[in-house]
Amino acid sequence: MPETAFTHTQVCLSVSALGQMIRLVRIMDRLSQSSSYLKLINQELPVSAQFDPRHASVMMGYDFHVTEEGPKLIEINTNAGGSHLACRAAFPDYVDNIRALPVKLISKVWKTFCLEYSAYRGRLHESPKRVVIIDEDPQGQALYGEMCRFVDLFNLMGAEASIADPSQLTANSDGVFLAGQRVDLIYNRHCDFYLNREALSGLRSAYLSRQVCLTPNPRMYGLLADKKRLGLWSDRKSLDVLPLNKSEVKLLFDTIPETHLLADLDKETVWGERKHWVFKPTTKYGSKGVLLGEKITHKRFDQLDPATTVVQRRALPAKVEIPGFGTMKSDFRLFCYRNQVLGVTARLYQGQVTNMQTPGGGFAPVKII
Repeated sequence: MPETAFTHTQVCLSVSALGQMIRLVRIMDRLSQSSSYLKLINQELPVSAQFDPRHASVMMGYDFHVTEEGPKLIEINTNAGGSHLACRAAFPDYVDNIRALPVKLISKVWKTFCLEYSAYRGRLHESPKRVVIIDEDPQGQALYGEMCRFVDLFNLMGAEASIADPSQLTANSDGVFLAGQRVDLIYNRHCDFYLNREALSGLRSAYLSRQVCLTPNPRMYGLLADKKRLGLWSDRKSLDVLPLNKSEVKLLFDTIPETHLLADLDKETVWGERKHWVFKPTTKYGSKGVLLGEKITHKRFDQLDPATTVVQRRALPAKVEIPGFGTMKSDFRLFCYRNQVLGVTARLYQGQVTNMQTPGGGFAPVKII
């Protein structure tokens, strides 16, 4: 994702559509804390997600298409990227200087990290003194600049902050250390969401031993961001056993497109109806591996792993005319902490899926109408 993947062109979003999105965020947060919801999915969760760290996840992202029938949730992310580019789109004076952002916004984002650390410590009004942002080969990541801005934010708020590859950490059941210094909180940008890789085994041990505040963490990924959860939320029978009232069930049923694991469907029937479906791998993130049914070949369809492919009813994105660049598709991302919306951004693109490579497209500011 290039640093130029943003535009100052505003994208309109109705207050009613935003209201639906916010209601959905609040329902999802409540479900994540519900014992009946956990009971329903617990057997599907790996050990790292069954473990309860007693805190949530910072910088979650809820992605929507806004259709003629209203907003449709496409997916939830526990390490949603793009906040730096969204800020560049919304605040023209902000380039790489964190002090150019509104103080209220900086404070609101920092507070989420403090709330995570306080919950981890079991004490009110605690703040981490040493924070490390981790990712695989962070300097090679397209959003490395965003990580640098978070370092600036943490430093501004009085915390010592660094960026590291997991291989640079000394991590075990006694804690996590970088250059010999104990780490209080890890802002996890790594996409091994369940900490399965050998490179994360030490961090996994520290996390399961409650020796570090890891946010986002496997628990919240398993509860809300694993794409297999979309099938549960779009199934009325499953919703009927959850602690939801009739209006909340209706909102989920209206907002979340019908989703199934391919293994649970007849493949030949799905192939015949493929133009109405989108195929998404459960083991990848972002738009990687996402295939529109209308574009998929029979050979590629046969290669899909039924056990790791979700089939989602296609929700067409809205189209926006951008002067000088023509028609673009749009989606919306809500950056959230628990039931609180930190910000709203749009993404403009051409092609099958969000690609952040369309000239004149990328992250865009949102005008609520």
